[in-house]
Amino acid sequence: MSLIKAVLLDLDGTLVDTAPDFVVTVNQLLRQHGRDEIASERIRKSVSQGARALVTLAFQREEGAEGFEDLRQQLLDLYEKNLSCASTLFPGIYEFLQQLQAHDIAWGIVTNKPSRFTMPLMALTKLPCPPSTVICPDHVSVPKPDPEALQLACRELGCKASEAIYIGDHRRDIECGRNAGMETIAAAYGYIGDGDSAESWNASYLVEHPKELWAIINTKRH
Repeated sequence: MSLIKAVLLDLDGTLVDTAPDFVVTVNQLLRQHGRDEIASERIRKSVSQGARALVTLAFQREEGAEGFEDLRQQLLDLYEKNLSCASTLFPGIYEFLQQLQAHDIAWGIVTNKPSRFTMPLMALTKLPCPPSTVICPDHVSVPKPDPEALQLACRELGCKASEAIYIGDHRRDIECGRNAGMETIAAAYGYIGDGDSAESWNASYLVEHPKELWAIINTKRH
């Protein structure tokens, strides 16, 4: 593999711990519909699967069922109001980004989170340095795990896929990186659903904590 020139990260569950905002949002929506709140850990495990999965979790209603899309829109509207009320960088991520900056390694975000939420969230998140690229699903024709988003990020960063590495907390992130011809790091500290295991994703590397990330990147600078 080529020397690493860029590090690309998924957003929810990898870079930023956004689960607290989704816990607030889901339980607020449940209360509005006269339903009992559900445990935060159950919500946390579903965050990386998106709004549809959260609606299914909260209301036991599958996509396509009557009222499903209306509930999804209500959830998204509430989430927009709760954006970054409790979200924070995962412990160790701020320092990791500082290390990338100190060694002139570009970094960026490739996420399935629409720009409607991603851009305001990033503006509200304290970072040591801004990302050099942010790719959302509305910037490409096909979302992850299709490699188009990673390919676009590499073009914007001026590097080859073999000169970048992708970090994510979901199987589709690892598949996306592999489809792009990129090495990958599975973030096992993220939002791993019940019955899933980061070890089974066949990532190039696996970390249990963000503090382990720099050691991997550092070996690829020489």
